[in-house]
Amino acid sequence: MAERNLDFDKVINRKNTRCLKYDFAVKRGKPADVLPLWVADMDFETSSYIEDALVERAKEGIFGYSEVQTPYFEIIANWMKLHHNWEIQEDWLIKTPGVVFALAMAVKAYTQPGDSVLIQLPVYYPFSEVIRDNGRKVVSSNLYQGEDNRYHIDFQDFEKKIVEENVKLFFLCNPHNPVGRVWSAEELEKLGDICVKNGVTVVSDEIHQDFVFKGKHQVFAGLKKEFQDISITCTSPSKTFNLASMMISNIFIPNPELRRKFRKQLDAAGISQLGVLGLVATEAAYSKGEEWYQAMHAYVEANINYTKEYVEKYLPGVKMTDLEGTYLVWLDFRETGLTVAELEDLILNKARLWLDSGKIFGKEGEGFQRINVACPRATLTEALERIRKAF
Repeated sequence: MAERNLDFDKVINRKNTRCLKYDFAVKRGKPADVLPLWVADMDFETSSYIEDALVERAKEGIFGYSEVQTPYFEIIANWMKLHHNWEIQEDWLIKTPGVVFALAMAVKAYTQPGDSVLIQLPVYYPFSEVIRDNGRKVVSSNLYQGEDNRYHIDFQDFEKKIVEENVKLFFLCNPHNPVGRVWSAEELEKLGDICVKNGVTVVSDEIHQDFVFKGKHQVFAGLKKEFQDISITCTSPSKTFNLASMMISNIFIPNPELRRKFRKQLDAAGISQLGVLGLVATEAAYSKGEEWYQAMHAYVEANINYTKEYVEKYLPGVKMTDLEGTYLVWLDFRETGLTVAELEDLILNKARLWLDSGKIFGKEGEGFQRINVACPRATLTEALERIRKAF
């Protein structure tokens, strides 16, 4: 049986499918006719092997409490070894209904109300939300833009913030959303050494690890034994295979004490088994999805290059930040001379696009827009044309 879902040019009508991306514009205060390229959700059919596995499981007709055994772990371990050269152990694994949920559990497990948690703005906005909403203090060591059109870490400021704010926990985003950096082993080692020295626990969100186009993804915990001992590594098939609604993430915590504290918070939140379809989809994805994954990866890379060429040719005053990882392009509109409010108006009301406004990623994102390019080329072209015409 061959993979069937390899036509990434196929435009699928996702309206009226309970789809957050397409069906909730009006409810979220947007015009009804916007073209949505905001949330990190691909407009591609997932692997036909996943589809078939879900159909077969659904036919069983009984959906009682479900759990997985060792083969599930072995399938994930094979994927991590093959793609990221990281060897994991079965007792490290804790499954959660999503990475953001795991971030919230980590905040509760490793800090007290009022404690400081460090992030690197501009960054995925739920980082700030789960810190604030749990009564902790958000501290940022902001990334800065270099002359190489990439973002960089200010290591001096990073350590200064940890010491001054008595930081106990650090949220690392690698690959980084929204700025598209794939942190090098050298950069991660510097960060890790600072965290070890200052007794900081690291939650490494590596959900975009399978979307690397320049450089190589380095699992933070895989660099050194000392890093393994202080880290919680968050992974999920949800981005790679577009399974977000399956509500499943695989969290790896090698340190038994950190694992015990994390599990205690899961128990307090009343989480035990996850949905059976998420478990089935994960096994099918990591065991049979390789051909689909490689084809999708190549298609997305071509879309990224296409976007870069289009922006340079047709959108004067707009700059595309160099993208190393993720399928989320970070566009800089600051040289267009538009205010933040004017930019919002132009994108939403003139171009009729629903993008993620840079300001939701922190003040450092003002003047930027994040656009999801994991869609058919025709959809992407339509979106870019709308920006061009609006200008």
